[in-house]
Amino acid sequence: MTTEQLLQLVETALEDNKARDLVRLDVRGKSSVTDFMVIASGSSNRHVKASADSVVQAAKQAGLQPLGVEGMDSAEWALVDLGDVVVHVMQVHARDFYDLERLWGPDAVSDAESDAEQDAARTGEPRRN
Repeated sequence: MTTEQLLQLVETALEDNKARDLVRLDVRGKSSVTDFMVIASGSSNRHVKASADSVVQAAKQAGLQPLGVEGMDSAEWALVDLGDVVVHVMQVHARDFYDLERLWGPDAVSDAESDAEQDAARTGEPRRN
């Protein structure tokens, strides 16, 4: 299964379970753990758990065994690790607090970029790419 097919499988499972505000983040070059993150909101701990479980079941039906599933007990924030895709299903307050979109989104600055910007600011030299 290609990564794009896996992303489609995840997004379909979440949408079928009425998860809200789906966001797909390309974190290649920012994370060595995964290539994509899919973030979605659930309206309650039951909704979060059911949405994450829906992703797990869809993956298993496609012949994929999740590498890890976390947070299903409290279901404030459930994580499903599918290798190239990591799925975060969060209650709205947890999603607002952790703000993964800002941390990992397209405008996020990697540590190397941040270090280069800080060095340039200290020395007054322009940043080199």
